[in-house]
Amino acid sequence: MQKTIKDSLLTLVEDNLEGERRDWFFGRLAAVLEADSARSLFMTYSLCSSKLENRSLSKIHTSDKQLNAYLSLHQMTQIELGRVSIIVAALHENPVFFTPKVQNLIQVADKVELATFLRYLSLLPNPEDFQMVAVEALRTNITPVFDALSQKNPYPGLYFDDAQWNQMYLKAAFMQCDLSGILDVDKRSNADLARIIADYAHERWAASRPVDPYFWRPTTKFLDDLLLEDMSRLFRSNDPIENRAAALCCYHSANESALAMLENYPELKESVQGNCITWENLKR
Repeated sequence: MQKTIKDSLLTLVEDNLEGERRDWFFGRLAAVLEADSARSLFMTYSLCSSKLENRSLSKIHTSDKQLNAYLSLHQMTQIELGRVSIIVAALHENPVFFTPKVQNLIQVADKVELATFLRYLSLLPNPEDFQMVAVEALRTNITPVFDALSQKNPYPGLYFDDAQWNQMYLKAAFMQCDLSGILDVDKRSNADLARIIADYAHERWAASRPVDPYFWRPTTKFLDDLLLEDMSRLFRSNDPIENRAAALCCYHSANESALAMLENYPELKESVQGNCITWENLKR
């Protein structure tokens, strides 16, 4: 699978870079792989910004449809393609030598270089080797870097433990990120996160601050008495989006009290049943 990703990325280089840019890339790639050189790797990763163009790829047609969709979703640029291809090829060629070198590279990367690495982290061979690099990135308050890890990125859902995933979700709310862009929310929901969400929401309400209605999604399977009070508050809200969030949480829970509460709002129940209200269209 990873060899396919490496080959697919190099095919995209062939398809999207022309003339001197393509020659430069393959010359640098050969130098990195032949010399097993950390210095050459670092320099090439950095030089991509001046040697390649900062525009989206014009051709994304490989045999790997899942890869094509991911790169198209993120509108991968030539610079990003060059950087990711260099790292993937190096790790595929000599993982023992290059894995610690890539870890060091990311420690000194600027915010744009780091964002590229995080956004395409799941494409690397043995991506679990870089879990702590990703966890460290959770500390950042730089929105583009945090978004690269949290938005439409499968890596956290695949490789973070519950505490790490919970930290990311809560920080995304704190930074007012688009919570609907976080993948695997239902899969990674857990009782600790549900409790944290309730505590955070109560703090926001006590300070007369709003709570993103989408924030409640991970509580669905963990509606205890306290969270049921929160659902009741959402149902009574003048904000129809909060009403919808409460209906979704109650409908998809296995809690009899939650389901009974939803019966008091038949129009909302009918809309959820008919998929007229979903988490995907909550705010439309």
